[in-house]
Amino acid sequence: MKKILLLCVIAIAFTNCDDLLKENPQALAVETFYNTTGEVEAGVAAIFEPLRSAHTAEYISLNETCSDFMAGRASWENAGKHSEILNTQNSTRAQNGWTNFYSAIRNANLIIKNVPNGVILSEADKSRYVGEAKFLRALSYFHLVRSWGAVPLRTEENSSENNLARSSVEEVYALIVSDLLAAENDLPDMAPVAGRVSKWAAKTLLADVYFYLGQYDKATSKSEEVIQSGKYSLVEVSEPEDFENLFGASVVNTSEEIFYLKYNKERNWNYLLYLHGVGVPYIGVAGYYAITSNVSYTQHKNWDVNDLRNQFGWYPYSGYDPGTILCKKFNDYGSKTPSNDYPLYRYADLLLIHAEASCRANNNPTPAGLESLNKIHRRAYGYPSNEQSPVDFKISDYNMNSFVELCIQERGYETVGEGKRWFDVRRLGKDKAREILQKMRGVTIHDGKFLFPIPQNEYQYNEAITDQNPGY
Repeated sequence: MKKILLLCVIAIAFTNCDDLLKENPQALAVETFYNTTGEVEAGVAAIFEPLRSAHTAEYISLNETCSDFMAGRASWENAGKHSEILNTQNSTRAQNGWTNFYSAIRNANLIIKNVPNGVILSEADKSRYVGEAKFLRALSYFHLVRSWGAVPLRTEENSSENNLARSSVEEVYALIVSDLLAAENDLPDMAPVAGRVSKWAAKTLLADVYFYLGQYDKATSKSEEVIQSGKYSLVEVSEPEDFENLFGASVVNTSEEIFYLKYNKERNWNYLLYLHGVGVPYIGVAGYYAITSNVSYTQHKNWDVNDLRNQFGWYPYSGYDPGTILCKKFNDYGSKTPSNDYPLYRYADLLLIHAEASCRANNNPTPAGLESLNKIHRRAYGYPSNEQSPVDFKISDYNMNSFVELCIQERGYETVGEGKRWFDVRRLGKDKAREILQKMRGVTIHDGKFLFPIPQNEYQYNEAITDQNPGY
């Protein structure tokens, strides 16, 4: 019965999405197309579709294999070594993200440019749709700039230009922030259906952007806006299996969901296939179960066995190297095509941002930041998240550096398997990233391997790009 109600509500928006994507969106009669609710919903659906594809398997999987918790197997092995992070095959996998993020940006630009000129929609609806498109464009550029650095900045003003040079990282972030500031004002307090965008999702993404940029005062303030709204709460657990109520395939929506990408069993090649799927006939086939972990990794050695996240998230598999463990965080038991939703932002992400950002902004852990971290830690041991517990961290035990280290550790335990860890490691700077990867997996990162290479086909169609990222 997975998401039947949700699918019924949004079916009209997605009915013709495949047909739209097979055509060149710029060939549409844009002066007449973005007038009715149905037409604009179809246009918004055409933004979501490539975003889901970008988070399907390859690009997000690379972010896990580059991290300190997991490694690549078979054809994915080089990606986790960092000395040759992307061979030809893995470069193609990274290209999947580049292509789909720019497809989403192209379709968002069409909404941003043309919806304000519609004559049927109300002004409030126009603002909402443009706000949603700006959020999705900002999300796409946030991925691009973190993974590729300087990239072509395609907006509604220059989207028809084939040859466009790379804009600086600073220019890309300026557009991201501008889009999100507009989006948080124009989006509704509550999304119309699960999987769509609210103002709180825009604030959460903006907090993450500020956090990644090291603007900790702004990240703290923005995350506190979301916390103080009272809109979200952690899903409570008392035993490991209760995490199924947060990550399971049958879950439609939870109190923790801020912004998720929605999937169903008809969408093959969900990213989660590479990590999960107990009982399906993919074990041992080259390329499947491509991402594994091992009890010998320092992160796993240090992870308390009483932590319910640890008990829930892993199982041993003796068919590979000794000590191999596989992640089962998002298991869709017995299914060849996992239908679990992808948690881009949940309330736990927001609390983790707040805990670390508030400490960095104040040069010491704060009571409010400590409470944000303790909520997550209590839940991990089966205690009510809003009540003091025997596992609470105490502010007197930490200074700024030790508390930041604690936050980084807890972020890993909480979000492992969600495709976020490599961004966290890179955010800490090259020296710290090297230290983490060397300590945890014995891997050395070379200077030229912190970014993915610009795809070769971009040079074929965009003559304004002449340089490549270092190391490629």
